[in-house]
Amino acid sequence: MLKSPAALTTSLLRQFVPSQRFLRTNDIIIDRSYLLHPRLDESSIKVLNWNIAKNNYDVHWTRDFLWITNRYKPDIICLQEVRMCTIGKHIENITEMNWSFAPNFVDRHHNTYSGVLTAAKSRLLTQESLISQHSEPLTKTPKISLITKYPLFNQSQTLLTINTHLINFVDLNKFNSQLQELEARISLHNGPIIFSGDFNTWSYSRWFLLKEMTAKLGLTPALFPPQDTKKVKRFLLSPPLDYIFYRGLNQKSVRAKVIDNIYSSDHKPMLVEFSTDDA
Repeated sequence: MLKSPAALTTSLLRQFVPSQRFLRTNDIIIDRSYLLHPRLDESSIKVLNWNIAKNNYDVHWTRDFLWITNRYKPDIICLQEVRMCTIGKHIENITEMNWSFAPNFVDRHHNTYSGVLTAAKSRLLTQESLISQHSEPLTKTPKISLITKYPLFNQSQTLLTINTHLINFVDLNKFNSQLQELEARISLHNGPIIFSGDFNTWSYSRWFLLKEMTAKLGLTPALFPPQDTKKVKRFLLSPPLDYIFYRGLNQKSVRAKVIDNIYSSDHKPMLVEFSTDDA
């Protein structure tokens, strides 16, 4: 019988993960502000979404990241599976954008945090981490979402961004529990929204729950050209794992791209350009 991705990975983890290697973190956020850009220009907001597979200390990843940012110049960057040294060796050198990092666990073997990072060419108004109620088996670690809010140049409304990594290796009810936590928080915002990340929708049951939740909130998935859609991370014949959803924005379809010539992560970077309805 063919095992599910959750069963296969759990089996491997049992063999290679020592007990108590990973420790759940407290509700903390590490940030850095450069104050170079006071507000986002709503006539063009370029969003980069990428699960970097904890490779940000690798020279190949650094080269790829700098190439992407220099060529495409994203205004908002949402990264998942980012590592950060627990003893103060942070990653501010990778970008001069204002950034926030929310860890969900500490890897005691490598002495690093792991979590999600959001960077933006804008002054940060608010930031909040949302840790999943449930934890993944064996590692006993939760998943985390980072919720940030930014001002728009010509509008009184603010842009809410949610950078998320959804829980894996658990039953459908626990997966749905994290979705409901996010839905409750996102529903409080009335302005434009960008909701992106690695949603771990490797089954159609998971994908349907995500589709149902985003539809309730009036969120639309960013559309990519057919040849690019095929490059988005999947498990065998599953739905895509990575998405960028939006509300209160217009997608500039000619600017949607999955960057293919990148090999420092098993996920491909996704880039979409938006504008507000009034821009």
